[in-house]
Amino acid sequence: MRKRLEEAESLGEIFKVVKKAVQEVLGVRRAGLQLALTDLPDKVKALHKLGTNLIIMNKKTVSSLLSSRKPRLEVNAYIFSILLHEYIKSFGVLDDEEVRALSLKVLRETLGEDEAYEMAFREIAEYPPELGEEELNYRLDGKFELVEDFDLDNTHYIG
Repeated sequence: MRKRLEEAESLGEIFKVVKKAVQEVLGVRRAGLQLALTDLPDKVKALHKLGTNLIIMNKKTVSSLLSSRKPRLEVNAYIFSILLHEYIKSFGVLDDEEVRALSLKVLRETLGEDEAYEMAFREIAEYPPELGEEELNYRLDGKFELVEDFDLDNTHYIG
């Protein structure tokens, strides 16, 4: 699993690792999710709106991670942790403490415990941050950039 995460070259490939990890550890799976990038308040890295098939990530966070000089495994582990959190929420788990506990379980059992694990662990432990009035009252403006080839596990070519 770790090798697949390190070799992942796109958000879709990282998400495939997330889905496989969740299925192996928690025994659940969901298909047909989409990923959109948009500008969110700085403290909000991503969100999933209950009842939708959409995970929304902060465009600034993704850009800064992908352009950083950190090793690919660290960057991918960080993105993995963000997507993992939102993927678990997409199953209807609403309590953030429960989402955090499930995320840590998946992380521990699939990535092990070293620097990449520590980076992802810190992300999960701190997520979601204490949100202020601005973040709690933030309204999405509908200007999304959909990520192509994000969750293709259950799509078929029709020709």
